[in-house]
Amino acid sequence: MPETPDRETSPPALAVVAPPLSVVVPALSVVVPVRDEAENILPLVAEIAAVLAGLAYEIVYVDDASTDATPARLAEALALAPLRRLRHSRPCGQSIAVVSGVRAARGAWIVTLDGDGQNDPADIPRLYAAAQAEERRADRPVLIVGRRDKRRDRLMKRLGSRIANRVRAAILGDATPDSGCGLKIFRRAAFLELPAFDHMHRFLPALFIRAGGRVVSLAVNHRPRASGRSHYGTLDRLAAGLVDLCGVMWLMRRWHPPAARDLDA
Repeated sequence: MPETPDRETSPPALAVVAPPLSVVVPALSVVVPVRDEAENILPLVAEIAAVLAGLAYEIVYVDDASTDATPARLAEALALAPLRRLRHSRPCGQSIAVVSGVRAARGAWIVTLDGDGQNDPADIPRLYAAAQAEERRADRPVLIVGRRDKRRDRLMKRLGSRIANRVRAAILGDATPDSGCGLKIFRRAAFLELPAFDHMHRFLPALFIRAGGRVVSLAVNHRPRASGRSHYGTLDRLAAGLVDLCGVMWLMRRWHPPAARDLDA
């Protein structure tokens, strides 16, 4: 989804426009942040539903104040899958939309993916299985991050991301080649322990590691955008990324996640 350079920190008014919750608690919540992605809504929801058929899941769409027909398409999508809809009163950006979705989600596991259709829902079951296996092995919070080895983006966008990933990895030491990939899976409880801020989705690997977690990158499919366009330019993205990197460097030095043990458990 397009991000916004708006850096207001006040929380957005969030309207929940979903039907009554199902009595079945999902194991997996798929959180999809969108803004002005009307033409991509129905195809993506149908794909997710087909891939996750047989699982206890829900899809949580967070509409970041779209001005196109996104709300209408989301209403139509209710017939396709167990879907919940949230809407920001003003544009807040991709990261804050993800935070809103995770907070509202009911699943113990969260999958995030972009709403433009470039992430492939067919990768979700493999990442879900890998996350569960890795958690059993590591016995600590796990973040699985998609790695787009064959990106279907414009050359300038690919080059900008490559530079940003290398600079970020060198400074923060997160050893993640593609932290900007929208396809990620993690425990909801682990995510909610992290500090929330604008553009945090690019720094999730570093945040998880700082909190004592483990990060694993797995190759995923990446597809051309089928419809619409990104509203956030490469130069704007790089400029914002440099500012955010400085902020995260400060945060890493100041943030000390508590390691309390319940003596009565």
